[in-house]
Amino acid sequence: MNDAKEEIRARLAVEDVVGQYIELKKAGRNFKGHSPWGTDKTPSFMVSPDKGIWHDFSSNKGGDIFSFVMEIEGIDFREALEKLAVQAGVELAKYDGGDERVAARKKRMRECLELAAKYFQVCLTQNKPVMEYVFYKRNLNRGTVEKFKIGYAPMEGRALRAFLEKRGFSEREMKDAGLLNQYGGDLFKGRVMIPLMDTVGAVVGFTGRILSDKDKNSPKYLNTPETLLYNKGRHVFGLSQAKEAIRKSDFVVVVEGNMDVISSHQAGVCEAVATAGTAMTEMHVKALSRLSSDIRLAYDGDEAGVAAAERAIGIASRMGVYLSVIDNYDGCKDADELIQKGVELWQKAVKGYVPAVEWLLGKYEDKYDLKTEKGFKEYSDTAKRLIGQLEDATLREKYERMVSEKLGVSLESFRSKELKETGRRLKKAAAVAKDDNSGPSKAEKSLAALAKFGGTEVDKELIYSKLNENELSLIYEHRYAGWGEEAKRKEIDELTQRVKEEKRQKQKENLSAAIAEAEKAGEEGRVEELLKELKVILQE
Repeated sequence: MNDAKEEIRARLAVEDVVGQYIELKKAGRNFKGHSPWGTDKTPSFMVSPDKGIWHDFSSNKGGDIFSFVMEIEGIDFREALEKLAVQAGVELAKYDGGDERVAARKKRMRECLELAAKYFQVCLTQNKPVMEYVFYKRNLNRGTVEKFKIGYAPMEGRALRAFLEKRGFSEREMKDAGLLNQYGGDLFKGRVMIPLMDTVGAVVGFTGRILSDKDKNSPKYLNTPETLLYNKGRHVFGLSQAKEAIRKSDFVVVVEGNMDVISSHQAGVCEAVATAGTAMTEMHVKALSRLSSDIRLAYDGDEAGVAAAERAIGIASRMGVYLSVIDNYDGCKDADELIQKGVELWQKAVKGYVPAVEWLLGKYEDKYDLKTEKGFKEYSDTAKRLIGQLEDATLREKYERMVSEKLGVSLESFRSKELKETGRRLKKAAAVAKDDNSGPSKAEKSLAALAKFGGTEVDKELIYSKLNENELSLIYEHRYAGWGEEAKRKEIDELTQRVKEEKRQKQKENLSAAIAEAEKAGEEGRVEELLKELKVILQE
């Protein structure tokens, strides 16, 4: 892929790419503009055409065209590469070697799905009862319908297939795209169609909703099966439409369903997205955290909502994300219903969030009878398990004190021997990491643990030398005991890439800080030298 990156760099000028998002003005040999992330009163964003890089002094960010698109769009490197490749007219399949056939299949799938989305949109405009359902029963306006490309799949069993066949798509290509059922007919029939889009707005699948909730013979929602383009554990619905609002507001609202997202955007809360079901994966959190570290869950207070919030706590804590819950639905069951009751009620609810741990502890109090010995123990054990997921020692102690006071016991009594020992080790590790900024990251420790106890080869240059063997043993037993060789090899590959990127990012941060100091001091020669060093790192 390095050849593809260089070809794209050669074809796209950094000032042209950045200029699509920021108004730039010539400043000598460089360009300057206002930061898209900061609140600078004077232009603090610099673009160097000679070196092909940019630097934002207000937010201390910088990089090349790929890092800029990743930052501004909230996408990963591969997505940025694909987006810029289209602009540059570079065919990535030529650089993928053995993946050329897969790349060609994906391309046809995208074309097939985009055409299907347009077909469904036309079908909606030609069906008066469906239009009445969408525009009057669901209260969606034309702008919202266009924004989310909402359509309709006709009842005929092979209508879409016939349409796509006339345009040159084979049965295999339609199956690849997830549009056909096991009998070769249309998967979606008689449903309102909501396209699932990736982070750059390309259709990767569909959700189909029945028109009447009284229809008990069909599932309310029918989703595209997993394909080469659509992965349930990665996909965040509405992210392409929400990312600009999330970046500006610096928070994201995660609702339960796709219709909740659509209604929320129409109600002016454009920071709303949804995951498939209520389960939030680490990949979901990672995608959202690129745009904001403030994630607000708008889940029901039922068992499924509580379980989903519990799962999200540990993930968010590991990734340094602030997790909260929106809980005031004014008697309504979900965001969509609340919006129908009053748009201002939903807007108010989004601002009335509470920390997720506090919300969960409140739910536990409602669930367990603390006046009974059984309820007392169940509440204590459940709260302890929840708090144990928090990696921040200060927060753990805060909630431990809160629960021990609720139970009327001392802090020491609440903490079990096992919890105390785990907490002591985690606190010590956290203190070491805080005092030594050059210390090992989580990825480095995990990689070292696999190298020491996993019986697998690891690049020794990536392993931090000053690591406690007992700590590595603890990490290995907790995370990797019982893993097969293939799973460990895959984990090592992923960790290796992460550690390399962390080291590279650290170098970038140090250089960014030095550039900012040199710029502030007016040392133009020093700035030029440091920019050259930064360019070398970015091209590695």
